Amino acid sequence: MSRFTGRVALVTGAARGIGLGIAERLATEGAAVGLFDLDDTAAREAAQQISDRHGVPTTAAACDVSDTEAVESAVAQCVQELGGLHVLVNNAGILRDNLLFKMSDEDWDLVMKVHLRGPFLMSRAAQRHLVAQRYGKIVNISSVSALGARGQANYSAAKMGVQGFTRTLAMELGPFGINVNAVAPGYVVTEMTDSMARRLQLSPEELRESSAAVQPIRRVGHPEDIAAAVAFLASEEGSYITGQTLYVDGGRTLG
Repeated sequence: MSRFTGRVALVTGAARGIGLGIAERLATEGAAVGLFDLDDTAAREAAQQISDRHGVPTTAAACDVSDTEAVESAVAQCVQELGGLHVLVNNAGILRDNLLFKMSDEDWDLVMKVHLRGPFLMSRAAQRHLVAQRYGKIVNISSVSALGARGQANYSAAKMGVQGFTRTLAMELGPFGINVNAVAPGYVVTEMTDSMARRLQLSPEELRESSAAVQPIRRVGHPEDIAAAVAFLASEEGSYITGQTLYVDGGRTLG
């Protein structure tokens, strides 16, 4: 497939996990990709590997999505080095899990900065280019935790906020030819979920098995599962869909 030939995509939190899976999928379909992450070295290595494998232009740099100057620089770099911007995927994320009475101000504020301020800053910077060309796709990464998750008051609140943010941007940017949607992953095998398992005093394998057992399709997700959904929403095949949140969770939220 070559749904993204001639398109430029920018993915945040792209050095590993879901973000890397998304960047890889878009590249396989012809997109030039900007990979931005706090981990500069990992982002650059991933960008080089993707370019080598798929023969597409890439760029990468360190980017703190909660920092206005860093965001403006990342978007400008992507546009300058790759020749434009058509798709923005707001994926960068962190966990600072704890029960409410143990959660610090810093735990709360940092999660809000990355998961809410980050998409706000990135979308505001990107929309200038998207509006000018009257075309664009923004896909925000939410989570099934938006529906509530013990020990994740900060993360749950932020991820539900992402869904409200998505609906509002869809209303504001739709007249300019810009689709805005969100994907809410369920349990996905990544370094982040493996570290969560260890905090719960479980092995990653034990958490994966217990998570799979409560899902109708009896398996956990992988970055490729989320990347496939993002690619659809960012493509022309999804052009009549906007303001929606697609739960990609193996049926976990069915009840």
